[in-house]
Order: sequence, then structure tokens, then C-alpha cells
Amino acid sequence: MNQKYLTLSELNIEGQFLGFVGSKPERYKHLQLAIPAGNIKIKIPKDLRCSLVSALVPGEQIRINAISQLNPRNNKLKLQAYQIHPVGFCPLQNRISPNQEAKIMVCQKSGCMKKGGQGLLSDLEKTLCDRGLLHKVKIEHTDCQKRCGSAPNCVLKVGKKQYKKMHPESIASLLENHFS
Repeated sequence: MNQKYLTLSELNIEGQFLGFVGSKPERYKHLQLAIPAGNIKIKIPKDLRCSLVSALVPGEQIRINAISQLNPRNNKLKLQAYQIHPVGFCPLQNRISPNQEAKIMVCQKSGCMKKGGQGLLSDLEKTLCDRGLLHKVKIEHTDCQKRCGSAPNCVLKVGKKQYKKMHPESIASLLENHFS
């Protein structure tokens, strides 16, 4: 009865690295991973933290070997990584050419985030990456777009035209037509 968590199983999880959780690099204890079912938070062991902060780039596909543990008192599940491997790469940073005219602005305020903003952002990045468009468009994180009733919000600007409330597949199709 001394053990706080019960070990359930070992997992192999593959997804897109979204970033670290914490206020300062030396205090990062978790990472965010986008998987088809949504975003998950995974604890990083102390011996891996320093090397991962300099090695992982948001947008990178990674595979994580982890252990799932359950706290029987509150029935909360915790994922603890023990190995992290890069699988592929689709960078989110420094991907825009200087004369680019396409921009996607995604609201990152709490209302949009609670209604699926992070999932929208990761779906959008994955769709654009799969179609080879990620380097041709700038994705910008914005404050409130003042349309909270229709959250999550994103605006696509192509030249002087603006498109609102579009699905990631529709955005990718429109951009393919624009750049072809």
C-alpha cells in the first residue's frame, strides 16, 4: 500500500511533438504530443530532459516508449516516458519564404483552446505537412479574434482575401489551388 501509482502497461506512442510543458527550459517535466485521438501530456524522466530540450523541434514526428500508471485514489492516469526516438520531420519553425503571401491565424485564447483549438492547430499542421504546403504558409498564433461563439477560430489570408471558419482539408485544398 506504500506505492502511490499502479503500473498498468508499456506503450509505444507515435505522434507529432507540440512542445514542452513548463515555464522555463530547466523546469520542463512534460511534453505535449499530438495523436489522432487528441493531445496528450507525457512525463519526461530527469535523465532525458536536458538532451531533449535541445534535440526536439515542434512539428517533429516522434515515437515514445512509455509506462502507463494509475493513481487508485483519484483514478488518474499518468504516462511516464523512458525512451524517445525521432521518426520523421515536418518543421513548424523557420518554414516561410520572405515573399510569402499566405497566412493562417489560429486563436490560442482559452475559449478556443477549450473548444478544440489545439486539435485544430495540430490537424492543420499535419494536413499541410502531408500535402507539402507547410513551408509555403505562415501559421500565426493569435489572441482573441472576437468570435468566441464560433470557436475554435482560424482565419486564412491569401493575398487580400480572408476565409473564416474553414476545415483543415478545405484550407489545404484552397492553398493547393492558389500555389499551383
